[in-house]
Amino acid sequence: MRGARYQRVRGILFLAVGLGTAGLVLVLWGFGVIDTLERQSIDARFSIRGDRPAPKEIVFVAIDDVTTSYFGKTRWPYPRRYHAKVINRINAGHPRAIAVDIQFTEQTDGRDDNALIDSVANARGVVLSTTETLPNGATRIFGGNDTLRQIGAKPASGLFPTDSAGVIRKVKYSVNGLKSLAVVTVETATGRPVAPGPFGKDGAWIDYAGPSGSFTRYSYSGVYSGKVPSSAFRGKIVVLGPAAPRLQDIQQTPVDPLMPGGEIQSNAIATVLRGVPLRSSPSALAIFLIVLMSLLIPGVSLSNKLRYSAISAVIAAVAFAAAAQLSFNHGWIISFVYPLAALALATMGALGVHIVLTAFEREQVRNVFARFVPEAVVSDVLKRTDSDLRLAADEVVGTVLFTDLRGFTSASEHISPQLVFDVINHHLEEIANAVLDQGGTLVSYTGDGIMAVFGAPIAQEDHAQRAFAAADEILHVRLPRWNDWLEENDIHEGFEMGIALNSGRFMSGNIGSAERLAYTAIGDTINTCSRVESLTKETPYMLLVAESTYVLLRPEQTGKLAYVDELPIRGRTTRLKLWGMGLSPVRAAPAGSLHEERDEDAVLG
Repeated sequence: MRGARYQRVRGILFLAVGLGTAGLVLVLWGFGVIDTLERQSIDARFSIRGDRPAPKEIVFVAIDDVTTSYFGKTRWPYPRRYHAKVINRINAGHPRAIAVDIQFTEQTDGRDDNALIDSVANARGVVLSTTETLPNGATRIFGGNDTLRQIGAKPASGLFPTDSAGVIRKVKYSVNGLKSLAVVTVETATGRPVAPGPFGKDGAWIDYAGPSGSFTRYSYSGVYSGKVPSSAFRGKIVVLGPAAPRLQDIQQTPVDPLMPGGEIQSNAIATVLRGVPLRSSPSALAIFLIVLMSLLIPGVSLSNKLRYSAISAVIAAVAFAAAAQLSFNHGWIISFVYPLAALALATMGALGVHIVLTAFEREQVRNVFARFVPEAVVSDVLKRTDSDLRLAADEVVGTVLFTDLRGFTSASEHISPQLVFDVINHHLEEIANAVLDQGGTLVSYTGDGIMAVFGAPIAQEDHAQRAFAAADEILHVRLPRWNDWLEENDIHEGFEMGIALNSGRFMSGNIGSAERLAYTAIGDTINTCSRVESLTKETPYMLLVAESTYVLLRPEQTGKLAYVDELPIRGRTTRLKLWGMGLSPVRAAPAGSLHEERDEDAVLG
């Protein structure tokens, strides 16, 4: 378990990331800083959704390139008698409404003007568009709204709101008190009023069926010449307007960068006719999503590894994108870019915290192991740690070394406490360096001795040979040098040691919390070695080597050892064969307890 304090610090850091991200993104959302990207995401949702069948009850009579070629040298705007003829032919088919997306606010030839006025007066359900919206819904169409009322026509605004990029995405209910062409046309066709509620103050989203050409289209010249029968318009809502690029009524939309104005009007009419099926979700939902996405990954990071946080972020982003698209397909536009930005920023912040904490924890572990293993193998040890920066508890095969000073406890009674620390530190530094020089791992200090292992945490095939070399150096180099130092400083005449080596399987790994981490080794091999070390008090040898270690040594190493005896070990049912080295000048073997024949030269090393 990680320490409680450490967990609190982690929690505070990740919470700070989540709340900080939420606050930042909510400010961006409030000021509309990345609204352009949000709108572009809506365009992408149209593209992913794909084309939908346009309503068959709406047809578009387009003044297209075929028409401009048909009339040859006649330049736009065409004489109004042409429009009159086309409206007459359309009206003969008994349409539900005729929406004329051509502006008639200025007088032209009197004969032509009268012909068009008569045509509109004779037709049923004509709606005339204008881009000149006067206050209170007044217009200049045919001289003013009074004229329109007399002939039974209805005025409407042909304007659309555009964003900074000039893209037409919405249709308003009215402009300066004049209802939009889509609203008036639907009211005319259905005979029912259209409620302004779904439009809001910014307008309603146009639910585009698809790119240009989605609606049934007839060429203006085909209707004019009679090639298109009037029956094609029976029961239809007919939109009449320009489509040829040269007429300069081509606009950018989410589904097509070059859509004729008349087809945009057709899409707007279809949207209103279906009751405005595409709507923005409430602002409260956007705020909720921003906060949720800001806190999601920091929350996941509290109890998971860095890679899981990154994977969770990817899954969350994909799931949210799918949900946004599914919602769009069902008529709801939810905020996408702002919550996604919150997710991205929170993820980067959480990963940053992960990296900082991991670096801090690894430095802690490095500091721990730098004291116990050679610096050259610290990096290898760190590679084997888990996400908690603990070394996984593994069963290893290695050699254990225990040491203990003889007589130091009683001698320290006559030495000042400060000097005791200096003496013992000098001693421990000597034997610890002997272990580290041979690639061993210093597991712990046991008062005036040490416990060390060879072959763990990094495997070593020659662990027994390394351990013996360290013990040999301690007895014949480090201990004499330390004793000489004691005598030179008039502290003590010298001490003896007890050292034991035992090889076998044991468990090794890190224990403790992230705040207090320690490496240890446990198992019967460890316990047995500790008890063998205690036997050095009963023999004249300062080093005892168990048979499990002896059989792994090189001949030149075994040549330095003398067989001691097969002795009982506390806690074991079987006796253990031991070899010794380093005769004590003050201790003799208990009678009958040891093997009688020894190679004295080998024992003396």
